[in-house]
Amino acid sequence: MNTFKFAFAWLRSAIPLTVLLLAACGGGGSGATPAATAPAATYSVGATVTGLQAGQSVTIMDDNAGNVQTATANGAITFAPALPTGTGYIVTVNTQPAAQTCNVVHGTGTIAKANVTDVRVNCGVLFAYVANLGGNTVSAYTVNAVTGALTPMNGSPFAAGSSPYSVTVDPGGKFAYVANSSSNNVSAYTINAITGTLTPVTGSPFAAGAYPTSVTVDPSGKFAYVTNASSNNVSAYTINVATGALAPVIGSPFAAGQSNSVTVDPGGKFAYVANSGSNNVSAYTINAITGTLTPVTGSPFSAGAYPNSVTVDPSGKFAYVANFGSNTVSTFEINATTGALTPVTGSPFAAGTSPYSVTVDPGGKFAYVANSSSNNVSAYTINAITGTLTPVTGSPFAAGASPASVTVDPSGKFAYVANFGSYTVSTYEINATTGALTPVSGSPFAAGIYPYSVAVGQPK
Repeated sequence: MNTFKFAFAWLRSAIPLTVLLLAACGGGGSGATPAATAPAATYSVGATVTGLQAGQSVTIMDDNAGNVQTATANGAITFAPALPTGTGYIVTVNTQPAAQTCNVVHGTGTIAKANVTDVRVNCGVLFAYVANLGGNTVSAYTVNAVTGALTPMNGSPFAAGSSPYSVTVDPGGKFAYVANSSSNNVSAYTINAITGTLTPVTGSPFAAGAYPTSVTVDPSGKFAYVTNASSNNVSAYTINVATGALAPVIGSPFAAGQSNSVTVDPGGKFAYVANSGSNNVSAYTINAITGTLTPVTGSPFSAGAYPNSVTVDPSGKFAYVANFGSNTVSTFEINATTGALTPVTGSPFAAGTSPYSVTVDPGGKFAYVANSSSNNVSAYTINAITGTLTPVTGSPFAAGASPASVTVDPSGKFAYVANFGSYTVSTYEINATTGALTPVSGSPFAAGIYPYSVAVGQPK
């Protein structure tokens, strides 16, 4: 009995040793079993839909994942499948609602080591506004989200100051501002989010410099900037976010050349002014707290003859200037740290006769120039790496008489041109692949006397 106990105990102790020897020698199989690899971590891409009206729906797509989601109410949606770290994502609107337009904010990026939750899909009704230089009014329209057609809204046109030269809408779609060139002031309005009608802000109009010709609002909605062509400076204002009222910032106005146009880059770091009298562009850094302007080292930067309009592409990498006197578009690369401008290879690029206004679509794929003497619109594709311009097949596209302003709506589907000489607004559908323009049914649409500037906004 004792012998049995001993043998059993020895056998139990020997079994682990035998297993160890077999494993060490590769026994029991043709090779060692590879260690299991842990699956790569994946993270989801989500979006939040806001402003979608009852009964409306929007189809949203993650282009890289190939997943489509349909939202029928406001709230969060999540795309499938989840994606590993380092994968790019592109969220776009695949199908717009029948009666609204939806735009994507923060829609592109690269997966890090967390779920993506900051994509926003903002839906709303589009409104268009036109400053009528000869009528001292602002024409206002609702925009058909499907066709781009314009319908005058009740109460339009709305009274402005004397010789309204430029109109803009703040990024939130709450306020509209008009630079009145002969009365040397800025009219401010609240925008009805449902109807788009304009109501003067208490205290409006607000004093500007001599002969204000352009007005813009920075991306944060905190500051407004106005070029004063006769006093060679830029007026800067803080915006009351509740009322839309303007108050001059400390140090305003800031010196410029004979300024005709002002824009702010998408990051809100830099402002650029086209100086038509001195053939250059003034560049400034913007104090994010106060809104004050400080000239960039090396400013002003040389442009073509009589630069009349300046814009920055949505990436903030490139600036474009329409040179009225040399029939060209100057293109610059923007130093992301300093704001300084460097001409890109091939600049300037040929335009039509007397290019008066330049804009870039929200996707940064296409640029459009209104040529006031050749009565057409030049269209270009933009090289995303170099910023160079290549004419779109079929460009230029016919417009009305003396087109003075061009803009693209926030969805990137439609382009609008204010025709100074024919008292109309030409409206085009944009080919999303080529950038070509096709007039929409009913275009051109009637405006006031000498329409000089057009803007499209969307209340959030």
